[in-house]
Amino acid sequence: MSNLPATMKVIEITKPGGPEVLALSERPVPAPKAGEVLVKVAATGVNGPDMMQRKGLYPAPTGASDLLGLEISGEVVAVGDGVARWKIGDALCGLTNGGGYAEYCTIDAHHCLPIPKHVSLTDAAGLPETYFTVWSNVFIGAQLKAGETFLVHGGAGGIGTTCIQLGKAFGAKVIATDSPDARCQICRDLGADRVIDYKQEEFVEVVRQLGGANVILDIVGGANIEKNIKAASPDARIIQLAFAAGSKVEINLMPIMLKRLLYTGSTLRTRPVPFKTRVARELEEHVWPLIEAGKIRVVTGRTFALAQASAAHAMMESAGHTGKILLRP
Repeated sequence: MSNLPATMKVIEITKPGGPEVLALSERPVPAPKAGEVLVKVAATGVNGPDMMQRKGLYPAPTGASDLLGLEISGEVVAVGDGVARWKIGDALCGLTNGGGYAEYCTIDAHHCLPIPKHVSLTDAAGLPETYFTVWSNVFIGAQLKAGETFLVHGGAGGIGTTCIQLGKAFGAKVIATDSPDARCQICRDLGADRVIDYKQEEFVEVVRQLGGANVILDIVGGANIEKNIKAASPDARIIQLAFAAGSKVEINLMPIMLKRLLYTGSTLRTRPVPFKTRVARELEEHVWPLIEAGKIRVVTGRTFALAQASAAHAMMESAGHTGKILLRP
């Protein structure tokens, strides 16, 4: 660590609130603990949980950095005790427990992944949070299988573009919703079998005509919750990952019982360390080869300088962005 600077630029939350509460600051460069690597950050992804934490609604777990940033890419500059796989100079991306909105970040070595061939170091920052989330919920949790129908809401966003491509890569029939048509076209380009502009068509009717959905991934909440239950086929699994339209609704539970539906949700940050390690290894085995073969595209929407974190958050909350939003120190 002797040749590293003593301090680094970071983005801090000055108080709970809107994007304007994010401010550039300075902190000591952290040292990696046993089992960790210290990474000089090339880029960090901007994600929904960052918005929640900034508003004071999603506090960092005990022992985690209070800084935002749940995924990074970059170069290893120091290695903690007991780390065998990674060495100084290695390029990697990985899932952090916080701390990504900074020039340097420590990360559990087991939650790191190599940069897939043909993916730039910057773009790789947008892989971990989304792919860990989708793989753990859709493939480990809901066990989406080839031949099943997968309904994805917000198909042109970071989670949505990943869901469409992974669903297709593993043999599912994918239905995506979004609006306006430019966003719907992104879903088509990524391989969705049917794209619904939710402002032009009622997705429940369309999905029912197509036989219902076996797995549904929703980031909207609100009125969508009851609609998802109507669009679900018997024995369907519904995954709730966010609530853009609100988390408090009144629903009729009878269809859940009659259709034998499983309704679930999760946050990734609080999952146990061994579970996240499992997800990392499964992604490296099953998904990274698909990215390297060009069967899955990495979709970066916009890259901002670290000091522009407020603008990046404002764009994320405008709901008009497509693909991943990244910050570069």
